Amino acid sequence: MRLGREGYRRAHAACYETANYLAGEIEKLGPFEVIYDGDMASGIPALCWKMKDGADPGFTLYDFADRLRATGWQVPAYSLPANREELVIQRILVRDGVSRDLGSILLKDMKRAIEHFEKHPEHATMDSSEASGFKHWS
Repeated sequence: MRLGREGYRRAHAACYETANYLAGEIEKLGPFEVIYDGDMASGIPALCWKMKDGADPGFTLYDFADRLRATGWQVPAYSLPANREELVIQRILVRDGVSRDLGSILLKDMKRAIEHFEKHPEHATMDSSEASGFKHWS
């Protein structure tokens, strides 16, 4: 109410633009395939990705989430619910206040995490039982 219709539209559009920007940049990182890119016409201001089919970068999304958590980011990795539990994804929900500048800082930390794994490959990668984060079941 306080923003008015136009103000709310601008704030929401900025969230979608940030989600779309992040999705494009994350796909450029290499090992990831974006599943949803924050398109305003087809969903909420969010994005999610998985490892590319056949990719073996030496880490899992659980390892990646853990590495990002060490730098202060909460970008969960989790398997999908029944009938797709073999698919592990990461996701980001872009809320009001998550700017492109903040997204750029996240992308730098993501690049640093990938560089870390290139220099120090995980010999025993994490799975869902070892990683903290969201689960669709109890």
